[in-house]
Amino acid sequence: MKCKINRHAAKVLKEMIANEGETGKMIRVYITHMHGDHAHYDLRFDERTEYDEVVKTDKDIDILLDTREEYLDGVWIQYYYVPDEGFVITNPVKDRLHHDHHH
Repeated sequence: MKCKINRHAAKVLKEMIANEGETGKMIRVYITHMHGDHAHYDLRFDERTEYDEVVKTDKDIDILLDTREEYLDGVWIQYYYVPDEGFVITNPVKDRLHHDHHH
């Protein structure tokens, strides 16, 4: 499985990990809901399960992805400061294959 992170997201995620402390939990990307031919995603701290793959990113952050969810393979975690501050998580591979625009 693959996961990309932009530099702003890496900075914020590293701060979140530092604030979480030594709980043994990792950052998980998960699907909040699916409709039509695309998914919506979010982040949370969670423990690894037998179905997870720990994906090492190029920003030295490990992400938990459930291998049973095909829409998690290829997710891109981005963080923007404008116009609104926050994470944007998409899957460019799945979006490109199924439709032209994703909110």
